[in-house]
Amino acid sequence: MNKQIIITASVLGMLAVITGAFGAHGLKAVLPAAQIEVWHTAVQYNFYHVFALLFLATLGPVKSGLIKASYYLFTFGIVFFSGSLYLLSCRSIIGWDWLIYMGPITPIGGLLFILGWLMLAIAAFRDKGLLDKR
Repeated sequence: MNKQIIITASVLGMLAVITGAFGAHGLKAVLPAAQIEVWHTAVQYNFYHVFALLFLATLGPVKSGLIKASYYLFTFGIVFFSGSLYLLSCRSIIGWDWLIYMGPITPIGGLLFILGWLMLAIAAFRDKGLLDKR
């Protein structure tokens, strides 16, 4: 297993739990339903890609450049996609209306997620022994 990936996944997993609970208990009373839905989407994608990171960690030491690329793409995808949605959904309560300009960052994060999955798929196709560790 890869220690760096597990530590990253653990920190981002804790963040997903904290933000999920905060959204359900702290923000529900102060944000409109549409903004809560945006927050919820950020939490979901944060969790999905924490699980993807944990899967990468099971592949052993990161020898493949494609697996390493997938790790970085998933990690920065969480930061850009979920991070921008967290901020955008709360801009009205924190009074930072300028955050509306962060909108284009969200699709960049989504593209990073897509590329991360693509790198993982290419790594699996190229290295037939990647998943066969019997």
